[in-house]
Amino acid sequence: MQAMQVRSDFPILTKTIYKKYPLVYLDNAATTQKPRQVVEAMTEEYYNVNANVHRGVHFLSQQATELHEGSRETVRKFLNAQSTGEIVFTRGTTESINLVAQCFSDAFMKEGDEVIVSEMEHHSNIVSWQLQQQRKGIKLRVIPITDDGQLRLDEYEKLFNDRTRIVSVTHVSNVLGTINPVKDIIRIAHEHGVPVLIDGAQSTPHMKVDVRELDCDFFAFSGHKIYGPTGIGVLYGKEQLLEKLPPYMGGGEMIKNVSFERTTFNALPFKFEAGTPDYVASTGLARALDYVSNIGLDAIEAHERDLTAYAMQRMAEIEGMKIYGPADVNIHDAVISFQVGNIHHLDMGTLLDRLGIAVRTGHHCAEPLMRRLGIKGTCRASFALYNTREEVDALVAGIQRVKQMF
Repeated sequence: MQAMQVRSDFPILTKTIYKKYPLVYLDNAATTQKPRQVVEAMTEEYYNVNANVHRGVHFLSQQATELHEGSRETVRKFLNAQSTGEIVFTRGTTESINLVAQCFSDAFMKEGDEVIVSEMEHHSNIVSWQLQQQRKGIKLRVIPITDDGQLRLDEYEKLFNDRTRIVSVTHVSNVLGTINPVKDIIRIAHEHGVPVLIDGAQSTPHMKVDVRELDCDFFAFSGHKIYGPTGIGVLYGKEQLLEKLPPYMGGGEMIKNVSFERTTFNALPFKFEAGTPDYVASTGLARALDYVSNIGLDAIEAHERDLTAYAMQRMAEIEGMKIYGPADVNIHDAVISFQVGNIHHLDMGTLLDRLGIAVRTGHHCAEPLMRRLGIKGTCRASFALYNTREEVDALVAGIQRVKQMF
């Protein structure tokens, strides 16, 4: 894969920052840029096919419904789910995790029951369960990590007991870049009869995901992190589990019959999709998935792995550089969190911005992980399919320049 060949699909990458520097966009773990194919597909639908879905007998409504449900089929194929009934559209990974946390807790958990999470989770996979802790008195058990940011699978196995009801862990850490051994995590949980939710926000854009091969029970990802629009995401769930969960919200679309005495609910996946869906965003998401599929997830993964290895090598040349996460690039995805000497991460990020280099600073919605690492925050550079080695060189030169200022 040649990153330079795809860059022309992303007009924003030609932007000049502060009227002086070419944009070096290295904040892809927060959100990716959008190719013109995605934006044009959404514009086309708004201009020519805009009508509420599922409810109308008129031509535009039926056409919009076909696009929306066609997008669901695109997602199904992308994840290799068994049926479109297993594909629930949400607003993103955060809502998907909240949906599972609330509905699964309501269906299967009572006071004293336990959920296993890990020390490297995003806040969305901690707070969602803490809300259920407050509602129902469930408990969180935490998988510890090693000093280089890998899960302690030996300790993980010890966390299971007769009160364990679900495991909820990230596929790839948004801070450390650690690619977790989720197949082993799922296998061990299933040996104890426990289902598993995988947070795929940071894995789906970078590697091929097959939910049937993984055998995960739930899988969540966000559109905006995989070159799609904001405000839409996906929850995959095994059909037999989704059937047992109560609805997440009430309203239109998620019902079969309503009276003042009783309501019966719609079939999957509509039981979990109350109200008008973002049917234009679903089209944008489908085009984004088509885009990465046409390039090839294997090619994308190889390109980004090369970039990550090159960046870690170049950055290690900088005196005072501290990189967090595994040193082995085979288990370190396209995210590099770092600190340089005593330079505050906010100062580093602010000054890199003045050079046109966009990185993320702070705790990255992972404060418990920061406490484990003994730090307040990091700078984070994260790569996408359109990034280049030349941009890595620009980052290294920028860090060196900032370092000289201190």
